[in-house]
Amino acid sequence: MVPIDDSKTGLAAIAEAAKQAPGRGLPPVHLWHPAHCGAIDIVIRRDGVWMHEGSPIGRTELVRLFSTVLRKDADGYVLVTPGEKLSITVEDLPFRAVSVTRRGDALVFTTDVGDEAEAGVQHPIVVETDPATGEPSPSVRVRADLWARIARPVFYELVEMADVEDGRLTVRSNGAAFALGPVGAGVE
Repeated sequence: MVPIDDSKTGLAAIAEAAKQAPGRGLPPVHLWHPAHCGAIDIVIRRDGVWMHEGSPIGRTELVRLFSTVLRKDADGYVLVTPGEKLSITVEDLPFRAVSVTRRGDALVFTTDVGDEAEAGVQHPIVVETDPATGEPSPSVRVRADLWARIARPVFYELVEMADVEDGRLTVRSNGAAFALGPVGAGVE
């Protein structure tokens, strides 16, 4: 591992720390416990667009880089390096699950930043239902306490894959069963 340049701060430090993850690997953010340095004007909008100082971050490589040093702590979402911890704003969930494929008995989700999450006990699929509208709000855990909102077309794919179990549409992955809504929803 290349030593991190401690003289860099803010976005430069975040980019430097993220570069420590070779290939698609992730840096060990769970081992980094720097003092909180304040907030940085980065917002992950509800639609998954990463904004910096009011403008979209247009380079997907940069968004991917920042996503690798994202962590959710008790005090909210932060970008963390060995020397800095900066709060950011996340309007919904930090990632979007933009595709799902079946590999053997596993459902594998791909996020908008290129992460893969294989649904199962460690990566559950959770579908909350708005009590007023009945609208489903599906998500899947990607890593640690970081979740991806499952995009509507992907959710429709899950519904097509589902079987009815105990009056609910249910999908299975890695031996675990995940209900896609309350009893009777989508069951004809």
